[in-house]
Amino acid sequence: MERVLITGGAGFIGSNLAKKLIAQFEIVVVDDLSMGSKENLPLSENLTFIEEDISEKSVVEALFSTYTFHYIYHLAAIASVADSVKYPKETHKVNMETTLLLLEAARTQQKNLKRIIFASSAAVYGDEPALPKHETSTIQPLTPYAIDKFSSENYILAYQKLFAMPTVAVRFFNVYGNNQNPSSPYSGVISLLVSALQQKNPATNKPFTIFGDGNQTRDFVFIEDVLQALQIVATKNEALGRVFNVGTGIRTSLHDIIRIGERISHTKLVLHYKPARAGDIKDSCADITALKTLGYRPQFTILNGLEKYWQFVTT
Repeated sequence: MERVLITGGAGFIGSNLAKKLIAQFEIVVVDDLSMGSKENLPLSENLTFIEEDISEKSVVEALFSTYTFHYIYHLAAIASVADSVKYPKETHKVNMETTLLLLEAARTQQKNLKRIIFASSAAVYGDEPALPKHETSTIQPLTPYAIDKFSSENYILAYQKLFAMPTVAVRFFNVYGNNQNPSSPYSGVISLLVSALQQKNPATNKPFTIFGDGNQTRDFVFIEDVLQALQIVATKNEALGRVFNVGTGIRTSLHDIIRIGERISHTKLVLHYKPARAGDIKDSCADITALKTLGYRPQFTILNGLEKYWQFVTT
């Protein structure tokens, strides 16, 4: 059985990926649990969980000395844009230096690799106004988080060109779905919204906070569509040495998300507006033409994705 490494695998995307792959592969998850939870992971003899900090060189060297991997999904990151602004040096170690550490260790210690997939972010595009965002659009990172993601992408693609390593990068847009943790400071707006709708108490009527005017738009992509994209880039040779947007190609405003959530949950929220946060962009949308040429087809609209997520958290 082939073996897969998922860094940050106890988190939102990583744990869903582990569940998707567990029947087909032996899975090794490395996570320091700063954001994730072991409870997110499937119980299986095919899964090994290692609670360690993947940004430490000794951890990577021991891991690669112990295991032979065929696929590496590098998802571990400090995903808080605000933290990257406040602590750029500390977040740089995790968000950029770890990518280079893994690449160099894999180059010398992993000879059976079929793919290394790096999880980048739509944040690399910044606030350059042209939409939708193509992979060749202007890159204008506004924060240390976005800078580190783009730098890591470049290392990932350079290692393919320089050393023929089987690398791919994916730029996630706004992913939502099962196992997203609304209590995390890094949580996406949809998980925060769903949590607020669950906890709605007419007696207290606690408001839901919106940063900005609520008209900002995002390309919200359901986790199952993200897993489809990851499977495609892991198996298609045409993906090698490239970067791909992962989204739906559709923009939805925060106000629209709230209205859909209220309709699904049969409740009404009180909204409280605060100024937009530093580093937040106004509008974002993916051009997914490149990924679609490899067979990617988003299966979830924002409505049926939210319905499925709501069913997950309420049953």
